[in-house]
Amino acid sequence: MKDQELEVKFFVTNLRSVEDRLRRLGAHLSLPRVLEVNLRFDTPDGDLSNSLRVLRLRQDTRARLTYKGPASGLGGARLRQELEFEVSDFAMARAFLEALGYQVMMIYEKYRAAYDLEGVEISLDELPYGTFVEIEGPDPASIQAVTRKLGLNWEATIPASYTVLFDQLKTRLGLPFRDLSFENFKDLSVTPGDLGVRPADG
Repeated sequence: MKDQELEVKFFVTNLRSVEDRLRRLGAHLSLPRVLEVNLRFDTPDGDLSNSLRVLRLRQDTRARLTYKGPASGLGGARLRQELEFEVSDFAMARAFLEALGYQVMMIYEKYRAAYDLEGVEISLDELPYGTFVEIEGPDPASIQAVTRKLGLNWEATIPASYTVLFDQLKTRLGLPFRDLSFENFKDLSVTPGDLGVRPADG
């Protein structure tokens, strides 16, 4: 689907096991493990988040600017408009957005590796608060098929984004900091219960 993102997300306890299974299935490594730094922008009044929209600047092996529209459900997966393009200069893109009146509302980090299997993209994500698998594909049937091949429990899908999970976690644990960074979480231990999720691989 053009300019559309259709995906599901799972919390897993053993990311290495999922990766081993992908390799046995013959999946192609499309992105070796890399650190992502994401800047989430909004107006001072929170106009984007209040309307469930996202404006993000990401740096990993390249810099990209992304807009995401409000999400809806389709066949148990999460569907939303996604407009993304590469920018040549991360710092200049940030300055450009700030000149337009947007400001960084939060910074979040994760390590990501990605595989392709049968036209479906599987991302292996390490967040400061846990490990996850995202599966993105052209239709719900393709996503569900890969989910079964990976031995993940479809009933454990997570509808919330990583930043929403973080907001909920801050409320539950009374966390005082703004950013979802590995430095902020270095002395914290977070359980699935703290996140309000359940493992899909157990």
